[in-house]
Amino acid sequence: MTFRTRIAISAAAAVALTVVAASVLLYLVAREQLRAPVDEALEARAAEISVQPLGILPGQGGKTYLAVRPEFGEARGYVQLVRTDGTVLAPPRQRITLPVDDDVMAVAGQRDPAFWTEVDLDGEHIRVFTFAYGPDAAVQVARPLTEVDESLRRIGLVLLLIAAGGIVIAAGLGLVVARAALTPVRRLTETIERVSETQDLSERIDVTGQDELSRLAASFNAMLGALEESTRAQRQLVADASHELRTPLTSVRTNIEVLASDRTLPAEDRRRLLDDVVEQLGEMTTLISELIELARAEQLVAEPEDVRLDLLVADVVERARRNRPGVTYEVVLEPGTIQGVPATLERAVGNLLDNAAKWSPEGAVVEVAVRDGRLTVRDHGPGIADEDLPYVFDRFYRARAARGMPGSGLGLAIVRQVAESHGGDVIAEQAEGGGTRMVLSLARPRAVAPAS
Repeated sequence: MTFRTRIAISAAAAVALTVVAASVLLYLVAREQLRAPVDEALEARAAEISVQPLGILPGQGGKTYLAVRPEFGEARGYVQLVRTDGTVLAPPRQRITLPVDDDVMAVAGQRDPAFWTEVDLDGEHIRVFTFAYGPDAAVQVARPLTEVDESLRRIGLVLLLIAAGGIVIAAGLGLVVARAALTPVRRLTETIERVSETQDLSERIDVTGQDELSRLAASFNAMLGALEESTRAQRQLVADASHELRTPLTSVRTNIEVLASDRTLPAEDRRRLLDDVVEQLGEMTTLISELIELARAEQLVAEPEDVRLDLLVADVVERARRNRPGVTYEVVLEPGTIQGVPATLERAVGNLLDNAAKWSPEGAVVEVAVRDGRLTVRDHGPGIADEDLPYVFDRFYRARAARGMPGSGLGLAIVRQVAESHGGDVIAEQAEGGGTRMVLSLARPRAVAPAS
């Protein structure tokens, strides 16, 4: 069963229940309205009998009859008197005797109030009103409900036809409404099928309105946009990596071919070629490691935790001092805690310190400060040219001045990726007096009281 059919059936069922409930209610109202004149006539007849004495007429064979008119105007009616001794008197021409039970005797004995009941006698549906008459008797006045029942049968038939027609119309309208309501879903399905078939992530769905289906279509468009951007970035990464690896691989291959040839090389040349191969293999190893780091950082599957940024930076600075003994690090750390992934934060901080040390002359000072969730690293090197500042955090971008220096062009890209994954950012700017200032901003920390 299709979703459209289920919606149509649900709509038809809802309308059917409503129509049936309304029909039942209308039937009950009609019954009350049709019976009201009958009850009013019976009550009027009872009031008339209550204020007049009832005579007794002698009959043949010692029988006695009730001297009262049973008719209700033009309508046929029934009257009978019931005494507490069980005697039942009716008019002489009345052919039907109304049933007498304990409830009737209780009214005759003044023990219970008047009441209504309905009986079926000789194929007639009769409405009966029983009330007390005098100290030891009860009177029953009755009237057939033949006309009322016939009218109710006609009304019931009409309501049944209306309900059936309403259900059929509701089913048809349900199909139409379901088709119209599911049109956006159909377009969404067709788009998904085209994307799956063609792998074209540039497909989009036209979004109109602000309802739930429009929001679903907008969310799907956003997902397609994110996938398209991710695919584009992935392809760009592969293309850039291929380009960056091509040069060292070509050089390594050339050097190895020279070393493997039958040519006799001087020992110095052979040593230089071997050093070049080792250096180029090291560059490729660094490049591949940083590519893997970028891929891992994009996923960021690790759960963030509370991190003392000042302590983390202090640890990274100590490692940098051991690795770069020719650089002096001046550190100002303000205690503070942030939410983050320690391993990725350490890599970002280490890349900033390595970049500053790489551009610092021998014996220069690198200034490191942590305050309010911001890490500032300032070197006193030549600085970054104005035309290079907007691109220093792009993957594989290397300024003209850096193209002769070792590096993959991915270190600062990793820093930006870590910053963005932690809800922050990183900027590079020229520092007063020369050099470069890098500012890594993360989530605002919670203050930590310094240890006493």
